[in-house]
Amino acid sequence: MKKIILFAMLAVAGITATNAQTTKKAKATKVAKVEGAGMLFETETIDYGTIAHNADGKREFVFVNNGTKPLIITNTTGSCGCTVPTTPKEPIAPGAKGIIGVKYATDRVGAFTKTVTVTSNAEGQPTKILTIKGTVLPDPVKS
Repeated sequence: MKKIILFAMLAVAGITATNAQTTKKAKATKVAKVEGAGMLFETETIDYGTIAHNADGKREFVFVNNGTKPLIITNTTGSCGCTVPTTPKEPIAPGAKGIIGVKYATDRVGAFTKTVTVTSNAEGQPTKILTIKGTVLPDPVKS
């Protein structure tokens, strides 16, 4: 009986130690460095979900310069007049984060999928396409 309890305790301890090591490895993952300027986004698609008519249409694309040289964003363009991006004016230092803001005109009812084209000096990707999508609900019917 003592051997069975001892074996069970060792099995639980072994499983716990294995899971703890796996978690530490996942957190230690580093961003791949790029020679020159780099641009790595947390997400390349923002899903607004279902939002109310005339709701706040502002969102942010967060990125990091994973390169060895400053990142210079020269232009951002929305796919239509209803999508207005904002661009960082200063160069983004290596390892620093930056934000590209985007405002969608939520006065247009219905589903939407729009893009923002980012032009920069990023090595290997001088243009980057970001996407926003969602659905704007009509105003509730008053009775």
